[in-house]
Amino acid sequence: MPRTLHTYTVTPRLPERLAPLRELAHNLRWAWHPNTRALFIALGGEALWKACEHNPVKLIGRVPQSQYDTLAQRPAFLAQLDAVWADFNAYKNAPADPRWQGLGTVAYFSAEFGLTESLPIYSGGLGVLAGDHLKAASDINLPLVAVGFLYQNGYFRQSLNADGWQVEHYPTNDFYTLPIEPTGKKIQVGFPGRTVHVAIWKAQVGRIPLYLLDTNLPENAEADRHIAGNLYGGDQETRIQQELVLGVGGIQALTALGITPNVCHMNEGHSAFLALERARQLQEKTGLNFAEATNATAAAHLFTTHTPVPAGFDIFSSELLWKYFGEFAPKLGISFDELLDRGRAPLMEPGKFNMAVLAFRHARYINGVSKLHGRVSREMAHPVWQEFPLDEVPIGSVTNGIHTPSFLSRQMGELLEAHHNDPMLLPSEALWNIKNERRETLVQWARTYQRTRAEQRGASDSEVDEADRILDPNTLTVGFARRFATYKRGDLLLREIERVKRLLNHADRPVQFVFAGKAHPRDDGGKELIRRIVQFSRDPEVKGKIVFLEDYDMAMARRLVQGVDVWLNNPRRPYEASGTSGMKVVMNGGLNCSVLDGWWAEAYADHGASVGWAIGQGEDYDDLGYQDHVEAQAIYHLLENEIAPLFYTRDAQGIPQGWVAKMKQSMQKLGPTYDTRRMVAEYAQTYYLPAAKRAAHLAENNFALTRELVAWKEKVHQQWPQVRLEAVTAESDHLEAGQQALVRAALWLGETLQPSDVRVELYTGPVDTDRNFLNAAGYPLTCSGRDGGAWVYMGHLPTEHSGQQGFSVRVLPSHPEAILPQELALIAWE
Repeated sequence: MPRTLHTYTVTPRLPERLAPLRELAHNLRWAWHPNTRALFIALGGEALWKACEHNPVKLIGRVPQSQYDTLAQRPAFLAQLDAVWADFNAYKNAPADPRWQGLGTVAYFSAEFGLTESLPIYSGGLGVLAGDHLKAASDINLPLVAVGFLYQNGYFRQSLNADGWQVEHYPTNDFYTLPIEPTGKKIQVGFPGRTVHVAIWKAQVGRIPLYLLDTNLPENAEADRHIAGNLYGGDQETRIQQELVLGVGGIQALTALGITPNVCHMNEGHSAFLALERARQLQEKTGLNFAEATNATAAAHLFTTHTPVPAGFDIFSSELLWKYFGEFAPKLGISFDELLDRGRAPLMEPGKFNMAVLAFRHARYINGVSKLHGRVSREMAHPVWQEFPLDEVPIGSVTNGIHTPSFLSRQMGELLEAHHNDPMLLPSEALWNIKNERRETLVQWARTYQRTRAEQRGASDSEVDEADRILDPNTLTVGFARRFATYKRGDLLLREIERVKRLLNHADRPVQFVFAGKAHPRDDGGKELIRRIVQFSRDPEVKGKIVFLEDYDMAMARRLVQGVDVWLNNPRRPYEASGTSGMKVVMNGGLNCSVLDGWWAEAYADHGASVGWAIGQGEDYDDLGYQDHVEAQAIYHLLENEIAPLFYTRDAQGIPQGWVAKMKQSMQKLGPTYDTRRMVAEYAQTYYLPAAKRAAHLAENNFALTRELVAWKEKVHQQWPQVRLEAVTAESDHLEAGQQALVRAALWLGETLQPSDVRVELYTGPVDTDRNFLNAAGYPLTCSGRDGGAWVYMGHLPTEHSGQQGFSVRVLPSHPEAILPQELALIAWE
């Protein structure tokens, strides 16, 4: 065997007339542009497109040279190419959108991006959401770049053993046949006792560049080459290494590329170390100290959290953080203990470093991903702002959406376009025919897919033949496909097996179910859910009527959301932060049946039964077993008494008019709202533009305002222990509506603070029998002068509402240029 291996790359020789194919293949717009995909299918044929896993770069390399020469002389293909190329250039060169004037560049960081199944650097919903964010940013021409990882193995491929247990496989990605290109740039990231070299690749997503970090380089030690090996693989040390490369290395990569972002958006806490690197670079450039640099950079940071439980935050021991950041702290001009404090919060894993807390403290803008999740996030983050009322924890929400063109069937897209994209104008017969066609396509595809998988694992001839008989193209089809985490309760449907069998085998109104999804490799509970479904599907009484499709990916997701009639979602509320799978069925004419959690809680609250079905009424349960029982019963009831009867009630033409009316309502009312173009525009208007404006303001006059604010905050923080309220009095404790009641409070501010440094409020509202506020608000009190050493504040109790009311008086820092309480989480109560 040779001791030295030299590598080289061969690219196909395209005739000049076909040269645009190369750029079209390397721009991922084809992932959501049907005409471009049709062009590549015409180039190599349907079979080769499928064999190349829907990857046009690989396909271009597999098409014989003779085929190119033939196509270069074929007028029909050249006309198709010219039309796609003209449309592509018009899209790429569209004028800037005036809405984003003054924004500059937004840098979007995520550990995973789900753009297409042929670029496997995603695991599930978080990655697909990130990919949809980029596609929508491209569509609305938002000035954004993105940073992520180029994983050598990506996420695992799934197969099932004879018992139905999930088995993971990790195929190696061949970067040179993926729709990405090397930038020729490399960076060096400091690690303990060594340097890790990182190459930068680029995936072009329409108008948006996505820069991907690769550590699998010969100049790295073997262990370091595997930092970018697997998505969410390895132990805690691997995780901190990946997050060091993503956060610190990601900022360095943008610097190497000549990109200075005006705003940084952290999609989850995996990239939160970027805050430290941005501060370090600003300190090096301007001479600001750490407090000043973090004040200036945090103004331009947005942190989006997707987790519904504190356990979802990445947490590292102080020893592990010391190993990787002990030498970094001096570069910031702070001690390691000070650095450690940036990620610690009372009541949240004492002594541990929490990446979410780091992001909370270094982002002036924070949001959850649905209205309900915003509330849940405020509860989780309350320890960081522990003295504040829960509704004043500074976390907002932007409800997720999906990139509709990426999941919409071509037939439905054409029907909508022919009717001005107004679902209410769609002819019922045409709409129902498309739904029937897509269901039949799903069934035929599932049969072929299951046959192929059975053959690949060496199944018996009878098992292979059974694949040709699964599902029925005319039966009400319910889909359940998502990550198999235990809280999503993938097996909830199976609590009463005999009742499920009656649903599946009903003589007049049968129902069939299609399941798909992966469990995390270390989640045996999730794997057990899959095994239970698979084993039930083998029962002779239900065989072929309930199917589990292994190795769920984006290609399978498109088939499912386009083909099913109902999307079932039954997580334990409130553990579904948003959920986007159900959004994908909407414009394809599918209907949702879901627990009132995540996005469906607000969708159903706004539109009710006109758009789908709710499992329960949004109740919270202490007894999880009882919750499972109640909500399983609700699912059975809906399927038996509402969903199946509505689906099978047909008119003389065989059209279920009630069902079709519900489809139209769902498409019209939900489609535009739960779309990433709305979502990304909302991010831009609510967060990106204010952040860019705020950061620019702080940088004016050599960061004069930044220095002033930091000095003020240090003064307030130092003096705050001396702040106290005394002698709070009210004229009466029994009032009539409209009656004036004076409140007086004496405030001690210490030696250096002045009334201009604080805001004194009357905090009042209704209280329950346990003396807890139900819906309180703050009303400013007015300083009326000094009485001895104390400042006197006065105001009147509001008496608009009758009933038991309560009040307290509180003091908060106040500065006209500060964002509070994000910048200074101080409060003093009487």
